[in-house]
Amino acid sequence: MTAENTGSQKLQPNSILSYAKDWPNICSLSGLACSLFAIYFSITGLYSAVMIGMIWAVAFDWADGLIARRMKGRSGNDRVFGGQLDVLIDIVSYGVTPAILLVSYGNFEMIYLPGAFLMLAASALRLSYFSTFGLADGTKYTGLALDNNNIFLVFIFLFEVIFNHGIFSVILYASGLGLAALNVSKIKTPKLSGNPNNVFILAVYTIGMTAIYGWKLLL
Repeated sequence: MTAENTGSQKLQPNSILSYAKDWPNICSLSGLACSLFAIYFSITGLYSAVMIGMIWAVAFDWADGLIARRMKGRSGNDRVFGGQLDVLIDIVSYGVTPAILLVSYGNFEMIYLPGAFLMLAASALRLSYFSTFGLADGTKYTGLALDNNNIFLVFIFLFEVIFNHGIFSVILYASGLGLAALNVSKIKTPKLSGNPNNVFILAVYTIGMTAIYGWKLLL
């Protein structure tokens, strides 16, 4: 009985808040805060601030994996919990946030809701597929990874000043639908976040975009 009781005690999970002290999870939650920041400023119409929040959400998303791989002594439960947390935050960062951006930029007109739904649905399907089947051949994603959505949208928003609001609304709508189609397609794309060179490129991109959009906020 003593051995059984000891075994049962070992199976008891830690408290929920104990996982909030795990550094990779702290990083993931920081990315969630950036997405909330982006959602808030989407609603208020301050799109330069939105872009800063969106790109930093990607930066924190990539960083949590790097931190997790370098930490020693993390249990299997820590890894599973972190993976589940990452997926849930991804749907907010790469599904909900771009969808709200589209609806907001479209002045909350009903015609933008179908596009927002398709973007969100594609994100949910993409994440569910990955959670079920993982990487193809252990090295590549099936469908365009969702973090690319934010990276691309932050880039194309640089050209907003070239077009009037109506034309850029159409460009944003088409871009969102195009990304959604790629997210659920059969194309195979490499896992960029695991490559140190790609991490360095993202860091430079994040700092550069933050500087550009930060400057726009000051004008």
